[in-house]
Amino acid sequence: MGRISCLVIGAALLAGSRLELQTAEYGASGFSIPGGTSQFAKFETNRVHYISAGKGTNVIVFVHGWSGNAGFWKEQVPALAQKARLLLVDLPGHGRSEKPRVDYTMDFFARGVLAVMREARADKAALVGHSMGVPVICRVHAQAPDKVAALVAVDGLLRRPQLKPEDVERFTAPFERPDYRAHVTNFIYSMFTDSATYPLRDQVLREVIVTPHHVMASAMNNMFNAVQPAWDPKNVTVPVLVLNAPNPRWTSEYESYARALSPATDYRVIEGTGHCLMLEAPAKFNEALVSILKSHKLIAE
Repeated sequence: MGRISCLVIGAALLAGSRLELQTAEYGASGFSIPGGTSQFAKFETNRVHYISAGKGTNVIVFVHGWSGNAGFWKEQVPALAQKARLLLVDLPGHGRSEKPRVDYTMDFFARGVLAVMREARADKAALVGHSMGVPVICRVHAQAPDKVAALVAVDGLLRRPQLKPEDVERFTAPFERPDYRAHVTNFIYSMFTDSATYPLRDQVLREVIVTPHHVMASAMNNMFNAVQPAWDPKNVTVPVLVLNAPNPRWTSEYESYARALSPATDYRVIEGTGHCLMLEAPAKFNEALVSILKSHKLIAE
């Protein structure tokens, strides 16, 4: 299995309510979101938190990875706020969203994203997912393809690995044990091999580790559980855009698979980055993201 992609207020809690954020501190370690509005969408019997920023007729929805939160996209807001309306989602169970004891499947997360889009009156949007966020946006497409203007995969798998049940159990079991925190720490540490990124590594870990155990264990298990629907996109007519960090898992065979998903595909590898490339090298990542979105007319000039 190796390093499978993980990554992964009073009255204001009322559905549809909002709280202005002006470069507010966000998350456990102070990820800050420059400007924007904090809002909650009603989702089944719960509420999903999201941050709305930017302006324009185009809409971009950002979906974080396993045990992350909307703050993982903090560096992208300044680069895109004048080019599109941005919706940064805290997936159900994460960030400021409510955290019920349910099965955190990719379909459950996808319904949460669609709830945010309904609340925000976003009829159609380009969906940007990081790590586990890629399976989530793929399931949004499966549930409501008419709502999707593009699928943007950021260092995440566009197909579920074909794994034996025993391999899935071997990988996911440590996340379910009482001593899961040590395993999660090692898991996050494995994503940051350059010592220059250690401060960011520690910041990411602080964000991840506050995610409730029942949420992170359930999400990890359901991501690879063969009982759940595979997230492999089918019948895609919108652009499929890929931004990856260099990694042996992105083989030539995988690139060919990704390019064949849609008539409009763009596949790029951003050199000198790691799994959290949007945080590790934001200038380089933003340049590629803006370029790839602009080339498909998904943002304003």
